Amino acid sequence: MNIIQETKRRLAAVLEEAAVAARAAGEIDFEELPDFIVETPRDKTHGDFAANLALLLTKQARQAPRKIAEVIVKHVEMPQPGVASIEVAGPGFINFTLDNEWLLPVLPAVLAEDKEYGWSNVGKGTKIQVEFVSANPTGLLHMGNARGAALGDCIANLLTAVGYDVTREFYINDAGNQIINFGLSLEARYLQALGQEADIPEDGYHGVDLIETVKHFIDKYGDKYLDAEPSLRREMLVRFALEEKLTAIRQVLEDFGVTYDVWFSEQSLHDSGAVADTINELKKAGFVYEKDGALWFRATRFGYDKDEVLVRKNGTPTYFAADIAYHRNKFERGFEHVINIWGADHHGHVGRLKGSLKALNYDPDRLEVVLMQLVRLYQGGEILRMSKRTGQYVTLNELIEEVGRDAARYFFVMLKSDSHLEFDLDLARSQSSENPVYYVQYAHARIWSILRLAKERGIEVPAAREANLKLLKEQAEIELIKQIAALPDTVIGAALAREPHRLTRFAHDLASLFHSFYTSCRVLADDLEVRKARLVLVDATRITLRNVLNLLGISAPERM
Repeated sequence: MNIIQETKRRLAAVLEEAAVAARAAGEIDFEELPDFIVETPRDKTHGDFAANLALLLTKQARQAPRKIAEVIVKHVEMPQPGVASIEVAGPGFINFTLDNEWLLPVLPAVLAEDKEYGWSNVGKGTKIQVEFVSANPTGLLHMGNARGAALGDCIANLLTAVGYDVTREFYINDAGNQIINFGLSLEARYLQALGQEADIPEDGYHGVDLIETVKHFIDKYGDKYLDAEPSLRREMLVRFALEEKLTAIRQVLEDFGVTYDVWFSEQSLHDSGAVADTINELKKAGFVYEKDGALWFRATRFGYDKDEVLVRKNGTPTYFAADIAYHRNKFERGFEHVINIWGADHHGHVGRLKGSLKALNYDPDRLEVVLMQLVRLYQGGEILRMSKRTGQYVTLNELIEEVGRDAARYFFVMLKSDSHLEFDLDLARSQSSENPVYYVQYAHARIWSILRLAKERGIEVPAAREANLKLLKEQAEIELIKQIAALPDTVIGAALAREPHRLTRFAHDLASLFHSFYTSCRVLADDLEVRKARLVLVDATRITLRNVLNLLGISAPERM
């Protein structure tokens, strides 16, 4: 049930009828009603809902919007179910104040829908792909990867909840220059481990994790490849290392609560001929030219500031060429819309990629890129730049060990993706109301403590139909019910805007309202009927809070 949307539609219909009646009475004039909105005002003194119909009718009616609003309100047939009053406010907004009982049907709906409360079918089964993390499989996942993992997974959860057919995908960058340099770096570490002199290339991989990988390779193969052809040695090292790194990436992402539907290999695009075929299609369309022995894409035709190389003069396709082929492949697989979660440093790549899709006759708006800003890790009030264990960047593995999956995921999606994130390790570890994830989870655990205490006293949560919900009249009760009722709209808004931080804000507000309710209203009251009604409200709060935490990929503990 989405009682907010249902009420908005009902109030909009009331205003439409009143406007038509006012026109019939000759008090206002218009050809057709504009697309106005009924929304929940931020300021509670403006009522429960506000409509901007009168403001949008000004040009047609040739009257002041406030005068138009007054005429429309005069023609609203009263009483209207659940409507306590209608007022004209400000320049011409029409504000509705409802009685408390309009909210009550949401409570039985929550208990009936249970795990599906908050879900909808806005997406109508549209196939959509969310590609995120897609880190080079040459090292360990870092903070940027971790934020991308939390954002991508939460966005995918939200889209699923509103009715899209979602596929989560990881693009494995297992081709190109980075793999060549990876092989040279592994070879150097291998030779060093076997007592030979060797230098890691300047633009190679210097991470100490490669020393461990090469040790595992030697444990398996010994010095078998010491005297082998360098190309074979590098091939075997890369094959072994990629399998090990990808296994580790899969494992840490699963530990982080992220599971993919597809792991897509970049190398497969080259092996299948998809990259070469894509370049040929761009050639046929007249968007490729040769210069200095290389093939270039005419990105400037699409507003980009410079053209881009597709094939280097040595005949090797660039990463950009593979990326075009990859996105072409996405649409060929039947996705109506694709979403990429990228670091903000990839901002410049968005325009040229959209241009390449347009050159291939795909609607570039079918590609959506969510850009995320950097993460700064703090401990003791100071920026933590290096891992104590490796002397390099802090890994996702280490973060999970330090603060746990729940706190890490919650902190990564607390802010909009385009906001810089300052991750406070001390706060994330603390068990206090200052820690937002602890505050929210504590509310859920507190609900369970109430339900356990009730059970110990032989009291069960009644069916909603057995409770007189009209007894829920206290302000703390009404505000809590309003927040519960807002979940379906919140989920839809967060999903369509790709903004999981709306859920963390909702969860915190719901927890705060529950704590206020708990303080001012005795749940296990002596009055049997009041107790029944409040137990229904408590259980509806439990379901709502659990469902939000599930969408965030965070546990809903019964004890803390």
